[in-house]
Amino acid sequence: MPTIVHEFDWPDRVVVGTVGLPGSRTFYLQVRAGARIVSIALEKQQSALLAEKIDEILDQLITFEGNPFSIPTTTPVELVDNDPLEEPVAEEFRTGALSLGWDPSTVQVVIEAYPLIEGDEDEDEDEKGDDDAPDLVEIEQMLLVRLPVGTARAFAKRTREVVGAGRPICPLCGYPVDPDGHTCTLPDI
Repeated sequence: MPTIVHEFDWPDRVVVGTVGLPGSRTFYLQVRAGARIVSIALEKQQSALLAEKIDEILDQLITFEGNPFSIPTTTPVELVDNDPLEEPVAEEFRTGALSLGWDPSTVQVVIEAYPLIEGDEDEDEDEKGDDDAPDLVEIEQMLLVRLPVGTARAFAKRTREVVGAGRPICPLCGYPVDPDGHTCTLPDI
């Protein structure tokens, strides 16, 4: 079966947002072009790392002689998007792997997201065969998004804000403080 590619070359909207309360939030990468919306689930750490790496790519591109790609150093005000995720949020898949790249021909940051693939843990070693080659897993679907540089900068900024809007961190032990209380576990000195 061929892989279903949810491809967005010039999306109208690309955001990371959450559903749920801090401490039990689910993070989503949501992309819209016209009436077509795709939402994929991410881990909080994946969201934070994605924003960090996008900013790193853009910051590296700025250092090129004369900044030939006109990379903005800050988020363009007109691209700030603080609106919630578009409802209903229908999860296409939970993200297992992300890749990030740069397309100089279109001056866009490229995000690829692949689903989490759970191995068959019940498979008996004898059934695998004698060869040491890994089994190739057929990917059913993936997300491919191309972001113009201004949109990429705005995406990274919003994502950092969404990640940072979770539970506050205890200044003593460094663990999150839940709304219903916190038992501080100080490290041994």
